[in-house]
Amino acid sequence: MGNADSKLHFRKAVIQLTTKTQPVEATGDAFWDQFWADTATTVQDVFALVPAAEIRAVREESPSNLATLCYKAVEKLVQGADSSCPSEKERHIALNCTRLLTRILPYIFEDADWRGFFWSTVPGAGRAGRLDESGDDEARPLAESLLLAIADLLFCPDFTIHSHHKSGPDSAEDMQYIDSCEYIWEAGVGFAQSPPLNYIHDLHRTELLKLLLTCFSEAMYLPPSSDSKNLNPWVSFFCSTDNRHALPLFTSLLNVVCAYDPVGYGIPYNHLLFSDYREQLVEQAVQILIVTLEHEAGSAARAALQALEPSSSPSAAEVQEAAGPDNLFVNYLSRIHREEDFGFILKGLARLFNNPLVQTYLPHSTKKIQFHQELLILFWKLCDFNKKFLFFVLKSSDVLDMLVPILFYLNDARADQSRAGLMHICVFILLLLSGERNFGVRLNKPYTLRVPMDIPVFTGTHADLLIVIFHKIITNGHQRLQPLFDCLLTIIVNVSPYLKSLSMVAANKLLHLLEAFSGYWFLFSSSQNHHLVFFLLEVFNNIIQYQFDGNCNLVYAIIRKRNIFHQLANLPTDTASIQKALQRKKKPTTSVSRANSTESMECSRPAVPAEPGTLKASLEATPGIDKLTEKSQVTEDGTMVALPHSRSPQTTAGSGATAGASDAESNTERDHEVFHTQSEAARSRLSSVSSTATTWSPTPDWVLSWNTKLPLQTIMRLRLLQVLVPQVEKICIDK
Repeated sequence: MGNADSKLHFRKAVIQLTTKTQPVEATGDAFWDQFWADTATTVQDVFALVPAAEIRAVREESPSNLATLCYKAVEKLVQGADSSCPSEKERHIALNCTRLLTRILPYIFEDADWRGFFWSTVPGAGRAGRLDESGDDEARPLAESLLLAIADLLFCPDFTIHSHHKSGPDSAEDMQYIDSCEYIWEAGVGFAQSPPLNYIHDLHRTELLKLLLTCFSEAMYLPPSSDSKNLNPWVSFFCSTDNRHALPLFTSLLNVVCAYDPVGYGIPYNHLLFSDYREQLVEQAVQILIVTLEHEAGSAARAALQALEPSSSPSAAEVQEAAGPDNLFVNYLSRIHREEDFGFILKGLARLFNNPLVQTYLPHSTKKIQFHQELLILFWKLCDFNKKFLFFVLKSSDVLDMLVPILFYLNDARADQSRAGLMHICVFILLLLSGERNFGVRLNKPYTLRVPMDIPVFTGTHADLLIVIFHKIITNGHQRLQPLFDCLLTIIVNVSPYLKSLSMVAANKLLHLLEAFSGYWFLFSSSQNHHLVFFLLEVFNNIIQYQFDGNCNLVYAIIRKRNIFHQLANLPTDTASIQKALQRKKKPTTSVSRANSTESMECSRPAVPAEPGTLKASLEATPGIDKLTEKSQVTEDGTMVALPHSRSPQTTAGSGATAGASDAESNTERDHEVFHTQSEAARSRLSSVSSTATTWSPTPDWVLSWNTKLPLQTIMRLRLLQVLVPQVEKICIDK
């Protein structure tokens, strides 16, 4: 009953605030204490008992009352931080003020007239946020007082940290003299002692971090601006030298995230039997980290503008403004250098990345985290701001423990347009890693895991897994991923000189991509499409030149599909042929359906479809592959002879003595069916992508400008087609 009465009193106070037409004085403590001193409400109660409509009504009809409520709540937090909250009542007041501000702040940020309220100086408020006899010269803006109070409360003994002294009101530690570096929340980077777990402290930390994240969220309510010098003032101040807890707080957040183990001792269904309060704290911590690690791009932008105008000499004030406040979180992150710290961070992130991939015999018996997208952004920032960490990742064998979950997330999100951001960050991480030699060398390690993904079963290396999933993204992803094609192929180009042995599945996927991208109608549909062919030819050239001996599967696949290279070498450049190729794409035909002819991994699951309300991509129907690909045969002297159009795709692809020449061709008919079915789906998808370029028209000069630069010499004139094709045909005839 007591809790119900408390909620009733709190609701009555809210109603009084919304119905009062006259301003309530800030000195009327009897009225304001109803919101935090006399109630026992949870954060859910606050959100339910303070409706959004009533907050907006007070903001419009009684703005002075809303301003006073915010000021009084911040004042109570500052008082609690100064006194270290020695009593249970003071901790209760601090929590209620935290919940109330978390509820109210978004409705202040959404109104343009209120956005400067927290950065204004409250008359009569001193440096501590209270009345000060020294005058208003030392007054702080309300936002600064709030941020400093939150930082102090995050290291308040017996409230958010375990006190080293005897607890009690008489033995409370003074917050002004406490060394917060001794109270870091978790062992790890820069801290060796692991403090005892206390779920009450974790709950208090979580609520304070939610309020902090709400303060940082003001940028979400601002109109988009092209001016990069507009920094988030909340983040800038919190990460500046004014916050004396910046270093221990950054270390605490990072250690809490990297030390978290959602599985624990591995007891089945433990997450259903016990509440995991640490997970909520970890999720808030990683979000605070990725927000505070936003690098200040404003100073760089201003420096660039000044470089363009050397005649203008900036004043001293402008120079100081251009330098901007130093982000201590970015500074501390870039200065981590010990290998044991790097190992702790990498193992912790790898453990969390692989959590959704864990399989057990009992269904849903293991806890699965849901904040992997935030972890990916944190990993990106770690690699971006700390190059020593990037080099440590690349030389460590644990880099493959990061690769597999990233590929899993790519494959899982490829059909969901609402997760395009997740696709981008995953591709950018792989693009960053692929620029280093060690990453390409590590990809040769055999892939023995069985992660549930809807990809063909294969026996090979991690490089095969990467190629197969990239092929799946290109051929089965939604069309908003088309800008990523260059990045995906660039990753393969970067690692191709180090791939010692591709499987037959991966080799066929690469040849299939080349066939899809080298179609005349696709090449002539956009001014940039031919770049994809250049990327793939560079992949083949790198493997042939540097890893020829171990890649017999790829060499054989190139020999089987040699018609593709001959068609590229004989690309038509006259206007009539170009227009004829473009007209083929415009012919209406029935839609192409994807056949389930590929065997998928055991326990695999299909890609998650788009959530309700998101854009659904529709693929434009295109002719079948037998009408899109040129029908020709290569004779012994290298010339091309056109075949009758009545030939079936299987007959054309199987022409020549190379069909069925080795053990790899034991499933030739099935492979051809799969290959052509995939080609139809890919061409149907690429047609919808290329159909958007309606204003651009190809010309013979444009075709000649890049056709003569196609790197076909290695494949056609050196060790492959002219040398190996006659030898393979002779072997087949002899057998």
